[in-house]
Amino acid sequence: MRTFLIWSVRLLTTAMVLTFALFGGRWLWTHYNVEPWTRDGRVRADVVTVSPDVNGLVTEVDVKDGQTVRVGDVLFVIDAARYTLAERQAEAQRAADVASLAQARRENRRNDALGVLVTTEKTEEGAAKVAELAAQLRAAQAQLDVARLNLERTTVRATVNGMVTNLELQPGDYASAGHQVLAVIDTDAIYVDGYFEETKLPLIRLGDRATIRLMGVNAPLTGTVETIAAGIEDRERSSSSADLANVNPTFSWVRLAQRIPVRIKLDHVPDGVRLIAGRTATVAIEIPHSRTAEGNS
Repeated sequence: MRTFLIWSVRLLTTAMVLTFALFGGRWLWTHYNVEPWTRDGRVRADVVTVSPDVNGLVTEVDVKDGQTVRVGDVLFVIDAARYTLAERQAEAQRAADVASLAQARRENRRNDALGVLVTTEKTEEGAAKVAELAAQLRAAQAQLDVARLNLERTTVRATVNGMVTNLELQPGDYASAGHQVLAVIDTDAIYVDGYFEETKLPLIRLGDRATIRLMGVNAPLTGTVETIAAGIEDRERSSSSADLANVNPTFSWVRLAQRIPVRIKLDHVPDGVRLIAGRTATVAIEIPHSRTAEGNS
């Protein structure tokens, strides 16, 4: 009787261990290979690279590195003296063209009033001169508009709400048109990219809820799936000089799942959490149980 009891306990213990092992193994398989979550997440933000539209010496820098700015805030100012003179010159040219056109029109009206006393050739020349000076006046007006625009562009303003970064600009530096001098991180466009294995993509849908945990931060962030990337770089293929596919001749038998970026739009950020572009995050997508069952099948 005692031996039977001992064997029964052993069999029951073995069955319980096997049951726990099966359930544990299934849970581990589902958690790591089916459920859509990843530790490979990054805080991302749109970055505005600020460069002047005109050349000149920088006379003012009105921001500091790390400063928060709003749309329309002055970032820096370029010496406007040369552009003020250009505006005055354009205004003078326009005034001269206005006077010339007015004189030509008066002469043309006199010729028309004299009628047959003025030759047809003279009348045509007068009309042509009026048309030519009118076109010249329009060109002068365009030059004046350009001069005023250049003068306005000597003051560089923020185009987004954000934070100034990479600021090394100092008064006295020479700023060239089209060359970046600082950057502004758009704080209204901060999001999280989760890089999910392609085997987990079938379970992810646009609009799914997501939980984000930043490294070193206990409070979770929440968001929704906004987009799933339509393509990633093919590292096995590159361009060639003959516009033909340049495909790697070697093939690795061990194929790792590609990681596809999934953008998460943030809905709630706890107070005190700093959303710094580049921070590491763990992203988990909340999906219905029925969808999980589909992934297991």
